[in-house]
Amino acid sequence: MTTTRPRLPSIPTKLLIDGDFVDARSAATFDSHDPATGEVLVAVAEAGAEDVDRAVAAARRAFEDGPWSRTLPADRERMLWRLAELVEAHADELALIESLDNGKPLPDALGDVAEAAATLRYYAGWATKITGRTVAMNRPGDWHAYTLRQPLGVVGQIVPWNFPLIMTSWKIGPALAAGNAVVLKPAEQTPLSALRLGELALEAGFPPGALNVIPGDGPVAGGSLAAHPDVDKIAFTGSTETGRLIVRAALGNFKKVSLELGGKSPNIVLADADLKEATGGAAVAIFSNQGEVCTAGSRLYVERAVFDEVVGGLAERAAAIRLGPGTEDGSQMGPLVSAEQLDRVSGLVARGVEQGATAVTGGRRRGEVGYFYEPTVLTGMSEDSVVVQQEIFGPVVVAIPFDRPEEIGRAVNNTDFGLAAGIWTRDVSRAHRIAAAVKAGTVYVNTYHTGDPGLPFGGYKQSGWGRELGEEGLDLYTEVKSVVVKL
Repeated sequence: MTTTRPRLPSIPTKLLIDGDFVDARSAATFDSHDPATGEVLVAVAEAGAEDVDRAVAAARRAFEDGPWSRTLPADRERMLWRLAELVEAHADELALIESLDNGKPLPDALGDVAEAAATLRYYAGWATKITGRTVAMNRPGDWHAYTLRQPLGVVGQIVPWNFPLIMTSWKIGPALAAGNAVVLKPAEQTPLSALRLGELALEAGFPPGALNVIPGDGPVAGGSLAAHPDVDKIAFTGSTETGRLIVRAALGNFKKVSLELGGKSPNIVLADADLKEATGGAAVAIFSNQGEVCTAGSRLYVERAVFDEVVGGLAERAAAIRLGPGTEDGSQMGPLVSAEQLDRVSGLVARGVEQGATAVTGGRRRGEVGYFYEPTVLTGMSEDSVVVQQEIFGPVVVAIPFDRPEEIGRAVNNTDFGLAAGIWTRDVSRAHRIAAAVKAGTVYVNTYHTGDPGLPFGGYKQSGWGRELGEEGLDLYTEVKSVVVKL
């Protein structure tokens, strides 16, 4: 396995505050690593609490008094559209940045760039279509009553490391379309694409303070942003554990909070399914993006009559996946994002084996250089096993047989999470019945990981609050005001 990598493109490594790239007030920096080698890519300015104050103040000025406060909806539309065009024009560069910083294969990173551009373009179209409505008053007299949808103000946004560019577009697209000013904190593991996107936003015409980007440590920079008294809303994507901390931090001024959190998504294969398609779909569901996907189909429920066939086919596919640096030709799966994530995945699998699980394939680290973990298929666990109940966030699937399709709802809903689910069957009636019974925000039928910017995304239970994407995504970034006029 080669450790040679392409050169990192020249990109900003300082904080973007009020339209300028600046050092942290403390002059502190942190290292961003290549997870394929463990080597340092570049040192990045590390925002502290004082820098969060500076960024929030810049956003407040932009929202209240600066050019951003006077920007017409059509101008916001043009800026977002131009940003999407710039993302596409720099697709190869952004994909390389993402691959080096996150570890994912270049073809996957190129797909992420395309999805980010599509999301920005989708919300560009919404900028001129955010409207209120008139209401007929049910009382005597002459009245004119109507509603307004207005931006919230200053929005803090914290994005994860698994899809840095996509998650950034999901956050800033609707927030900027609605006219909010944004302070964005990228994950400390993967800050580079957000900084480059911030630079492109300035080129697209966004005025100073409309979009600020402040890399830094989660508890310090993220915690300060979530608790800041002049932030009107905080949006977070990440672990359920951190989501709880965000909620507590936001209580000070009762700022609005939206959360997209963890998942332990069931993927259900019925005996009447196209088993070749279902087996391939199960591989996509769990092994895409190294399994570092909140919607990953990490619990595979297979009707007992076809269990051995599906699990055997999935194990063959897993064993054939080529691991390697994301920038290496032919790599199908890159490393996990960090040494910490490798330790987490390794530790949870080890505990699962101690509790009775068997690794049909995989189950161990690959090599000594970088953070590679083998695609893994586990069987033989009980429902209360740690690998069945906890989100692993790696290329690890637990396969569980079932006997009666009519009873599958109880098993798949036996989790604290409810983000996604998959169903594989030729019986359309059964598919609809199971889809209705599963407690999940997204249900895939005879497909997996298939989405669109127009489809709302979010979870039940401990998988989050609110819905991103679609028209519903604008609800997270607007206030509704009722106006009643006596004529």
